[in-house]
Amino acid sequence: MQVTEVANEGLKRAFSVTVPAGTIAEDRDRRLSRMAKELRLPGFRPGKVPLAVVKARYGQAVLGEVLEEQVNAAARKVVEDRGLKPALQPKVELISFAEGADLEFRLDLEVLPEIPLPDVGGIAIERLVAEPSEDQLRQALEGLARRRATLAEVAEPRPAEPGEVLVCDFVGRIEKDGEKVAFPGGSATDMPIEVGGPGFIPGFTEQLVGMRPGETRTIRVRFPEDYGAADLAGKEAEFEVTAKALKKPVLPPVDDELAKALGFADLAALTAEVKASLQRDLDRLSRLRVKRALLDALAERADFPVPEGLVEAEFAQIWARVEEDRKAGRGDPEDAGKDEATLRAEYRGIAERRIRLGLLLSEIGRANGIQVTQEELLRALREQAARYPGQEQQVFDMFRRNPQALESLRAPLFEEKVVDFLLELAQVSERKVAPEELAAQQG
Repeated sequence: MQVTEVANEGLKRAFSVTVPAGTIAEDRDRRLSRMAKELRLPGFRPGKVPLAVVKARYGQAVLGEVLEEQVNAAARKVVEDRGLKPALQPKVELISFAEGADLEFRLDLEVLPEIPLPDVGGIAIERLVAEPSEDQLRQALEGLARRRATLAEVAEPRPAEPGEVLVCDFVGRIEKDGEKVAFPGGSATDMPIEVGGPGFIPGFTEQLVGMRPGETRTIRVRFPEDYGAADLAGKEAEFEVTAKALKKPVLPPVDDELAKALGFADLAALTAEVKASLQRDLDRLSRLRVKRALLDALAERADFPVPEGLVEAEFAQIWARVEEDRKAGRGDPEDAGKDEATLRAEYRGIAERRIRLGLLLSEIGRANGIQVTQEELLRALREQAARYPGQEQQVFDMFRRNPQALESLRAPLFEEKVVDFLLELAQVSERKVAPEELAAQQG
């Protein structure tokens, strides 16, 4: 095999590779000979089919297999002999081949860069910490009581207020062929609807504010563009709503009885669990903030080239999500008014930062022997399976059959372990703040 380097620029490498015709012919003939010993064809005794017959019938198919394996083997040897670390699967381009002639192909690849490790000890980070306030705790307990609220009918007719429930009959209509016609699923009887609440078409429940039992009101709304029923998506609709009764939520008192109904011994036990849950949420916010500060500091110190192929692949994923959000009306408000070229440049910068940080964290982990253990991976797999009650075994089987899916569990675990390692080395100071300030810092 003859190898000639034809390009060496930055992280890009290219080689011209020639595999001698004799090597290919020898490999092909060896395979054909093995086939002849095992082949059964009419008119020939088993294992006695002449090589010429086998070659005439199967020669081209076997030659195709030989070429593919020779190219793959040659490409692997080029990479291994030169100690290259490809960032992505190398690209192979066939230059020339004819039966009886040498095989020539071009191998293009990008290699991973040399990654200098930063002085993490010189990084100073502030960690904000917070504890749940009494107001937060009270609101959380009231929220639990609200979930167990009962509805009591309001005896004296009066206008409905947000948060109350109107029992309604309604008929929905859309325009079709110049007429307003009822559509399937658009009508209901004795339907309880929370005034100003979620769950209906945007703008529907808000128009119920002020209705009284016995009143009929026409409500006009527009179905969202991404509405589940394609024949209704984006269309205007008109609902004739008749309020029949008004009910008001009655919350149970926050006491031992509520705690017992929720499975706790008493109110003190329930309060302790709610407070612990709130603390876990605040700790997660604190962790996210200090991690972001660490990554920002690392990004400032990371000065090495990144493979364009990795950046382009990451950018393609980011841009696909951006376009999907924009079409659905969920675009980032900060993107408003920017032309596409500007947005593409900004998001490509984000992609490049992600790849650079990913490579840096990976190298730090490798250099310091940080690994995700099987026990940690299994625990993450169990947590993932627990999200699908009754389908746990199917989830386990899916991850075991799909190495890429398993990697999607391993990668964030590895990243968090590297972050923990770096936070031990960095200069991390703590400052106690109110929960509201900690939450505001996440914006």
